[in-house]
Formats: sequence, structure tokens, C-alpha cells
Amino acid sequence: MTADVQGRLGTGGTIFKGDASPVTVADFAAQAIVAAVLTERLGAIELVGEESPADLVEDAALFAAVGALVRTHGRAGATDDDVVGLIGAGDGDGTTSRFWTLDPIDGTKGFLRGDQYAIALALIDGGEVVLGVLGCPNLPNADGTRGAIFVAHPGGCDAWFGGAAGPVPVRVAHPAALSAARFCESVEAAHSSHDDAAAVADRLGITAPPFRIDSQCKYGAVARGDASIYLRLPTRPGYREQIWDHAAGKLVVERAGGTVTDVDGRALTFGSGRRLEQNRGVVATDGRFHADVLSAVADVLGGT
Repeated sequence: MTADVQGRLGTGGTIFKGDASPVTVADFAAQAIVAAVLTERLGAIELVGEESPADLVEDAALFAAVGALVRTHGRAGATDDDVVGLIGAGDGDGTTSRFWTLDPIDGTKGFLRGDQYAIALALIDGGEVVLGVLGCPNLPNADGTRGAIFVAHPGGCDAWFGGAAGPVPVRVAHPAALSAARFCESVEAAHSSHDDAAAVADRLGITAPPFRIDSQCKYGAVARGDASIYLRLPTRPGYREQIWDHAAGKLVVERAGGTVTDVDGRALTFGSGRRLEQNRGVVATDGRFHADVLSAVADVLGGT
């Protein structure tokens, strides 16, 4: 559904929320469809989703377009109230012992550019991520195809690639030396400080240009060895990351053999609400040089 929508959004297909971030018909429709599938398979669930029907119902044209997408993609009999209810199923507060978290379109700006985005779903149990799924429809593969699905589970991390006959296990790649590592960072400078990341790279002796890519596809890139380091450095004091932006990707990297912490070296803790209230920033690496990266980050950030 999301791939069908990308590239043909009209001017009426996007709105801007209070924080000026864009949200599209695909964001709302994908959240409704995922919520419908989860509840049909599992019964009543707790879901923390990025989107809220409150951002949608005041725009009649957008609401109609979302409803049409939901009905076209598997929920033919859904009424307007059903659509609102399915999107609203994601209004969980993230404090229960067991819940799902969903980013229906992670990297909306990349989605609007016709570039990278991800659908990210994770299961949280006791503050820990225990299952993570990343769908990256546009991610380029080594065989020339595009598209990958990463599934992180207790036994490891498997991926389905565009040209693969079935799932294959993925593992992080360890560069021979830290200076040979490659950074992966956000395209949008507002999401992570590019200047600070460049300073970290300089301290580590890394000269390769950063691999800039939208969304949690960055976690997939680290998990399969396209890059070795992903930094999400704080852009302002007191900011805390949203849980749906990192839950699935974190587990994908960890199950592929990597390491993910915050910038202070603490484990990411889920279960304290809709944000990572106990953490600041994110550092994901192949694991081998994680301590060195943290040390460089600390030097650059100083007392911030």
C-alpha cells in the first residue's frame, strides 16, 4: 500500500502537525491496517502508534482519502468510525508491561521525496524490545534489486531481500580498523547534529563520507554491514527520542550482532512512556569499537 501511494501524493495528501512534521495519507492508512491485522490475529492489544485520529478528522478530504486506502487494502467494509477507531488504537501511553509500538511511515520526508522510508513495528515486554520488524521498500540491495524486510527475533535477525528466494540471516560487518568504519546518519540535519557527527568522525580518524539515509533503514544498513556506526546525537538539551523511532531498529542491530546504547552508554529503556525518557540520543555500532565511539561522542558533546 505505501509503495503504491509514494510518488503520487497530491497537494491534499499531506498535513503538518503541531511540531511542523509532515504526515501523509499513507501514515494514517498504514497505522489503521497494521492495527486491524494485529487485533484480528491477537485480540485486544496495547499499541503505541505515532499517529492520532485527532490530527486527521478535521481535514475532510484527507480523511476521505485515508478511508479509501484502508478499504482498498483489505478492509472493504470499514466505516469512517472503524477507520478512526483503528488509528486511535495506537493511542497507548507506553507504560503497560507489554505493548506494541508502531511507526507506520518512518522517514516521512524521505517518503515524500520518493526516497527511503520504513514501516517499523516492535513488541515491548517489561521495558525490553523482544520482537522487531523493519520493512524498507526502497532499500537498494547488492544484487541490484530494491526492498528489504528485517525480522529480529530471539534466535537472531533474518532478512528478505528483493532477489532472495527466502530469508537469509544478516550479521554486522566488522571493519579491520576503526578508521575504516563508515558512518550512517540522518538525511535531515534537524534529526541529528551533522556537525557533531563530523567531529566524532574526525576524532576517530574516519575519513569516508557519511552514508546518509532516511528512517530506520539506517539500522538495517548497520545490521547487514552497509555501515558500521549510526549516530543520533541530541540536537537540543532535554530532547528525548520517541520510542517508535528506535524500538524495531535497535533489536535488528542487536540480533545481527551489534550494540545499541544511548550517548552515555546506557541501554535504551522502553516502558516509561511514548519517549525514551531515561535516555538521550542513540549510538548503534557493529559492536567491536562501541566503547571508542562512545568516548569520542562524550568528547564532542562535553557537558551538553
